[in-house]
Amino acid sequence: MSTQNRHPQTAEERSARIAVTLFPLLILAGGVAAVLTPGTFTGLGALVNPLLGVIMFGMGLTLTPVDFALIGKRPIPVVIGVVAQYMIMPLLGWGVSMALGLPPALAAGVILVGCCPGGTASNVVSYLARGDVALSVAMTSVSTILAPFLTPLLTLWLAGRYMPVDAAAIGLSILQIVLIPVLVGLAVRYFLPRLVERLLPALPWISVAAITVVVIAVVSGSAGIIFSAGLLVFAAVVLHNGLGYALGYGAARLFGLPTAARRTTAIEVGMQNSGLAAGLARTYLTPEAALPGAIFSVWHNLSGAAIAAYWRRRDDRAVVPEELGRR
Repeated sequence: MSTQNRHPQTAEERSARIAVTLFPLLILAGGVAAVLTPGTFTGLGALVNPLLGVIMFGMGLTLTPVDFALIGKRPIPVVIGVVAQYMIMPLLGWGVSMALGLPPALAAGVILVGCCPGGTASNVVSYLARGDVALSVAMTSVSTILAPFLTPLLTLWLAGRYMPVDAAAIGLSILQIVLIPVLVGLAVRYFLPRLVERLLPALPWISVAAITVVVIAVVSGSAGIIFSAGLLVFAAVVLHNGLGYALGYGAARLFGLPTAARRTTAIEVGMQNSGLAAGLARTYLTPEAALPGAIFSVWHNLSGAAIAAYWRRRDDRAVVPEELGRR
């Protein structure tokens, strides 16, 4: 969907827009509750991976063959975005951790966030920012498909400097909770399209509920460290996310992509599947290492909504003088 294609929103798009706007507030409320009463949520840990599978199944339901056709028609922007995703964010995670002198567990958690694929909310944020939504979907899909291979290898390379990393187990887990659910969702969409069309408006809310529970489970398991290092982790997340936007936009501009594609690339690079990072860190690293992913889940939605609003206002201000000039 280009910046010129501003047709009325479908029920799915309206639902997704409301969900991504309220998502940070719901997740923030859940996080606060988990910090204040961590014992209340101790039983939620076992639900983290199944809920991540539900989220990725929902992502698969939203995809169609048309989304993948773009990869063949316009491969260069997709390749630029995916390469930037898996180069910029992992190295930024390592660099930010070094610059802030993060403890090993937190550094590994920040790096793991950077090594994960693009966030599922990035497609909605790209739409709100008047970016290239078709390109956004293609980038998210490709980075997700590559995740079982690239995420564990990059995590082993960079986070393995701080603590032991079982790359094979992480890769198998991503295959089980990310790639397989996405493929099953694609198959269901293909064979039962009418049923899925009726379900699409509810999918953003299912994802919001699932990610909120994941964050509550992660935060309740690392509530103690929040009081001792919470501000440091927050600073790392803000730097990681903000520099990801800037360098993603810069990479797209360097290769001469149009404005809509630049915005999409910035959003795809800056927004991570941080729920996946939190779940993997909790399972294969430590509860403390899951904290950056939980905080990133809140922050990147707030920052994504803010940058989308800025670009929309910028477009609207540019349109007014142009319209006055025609009169």
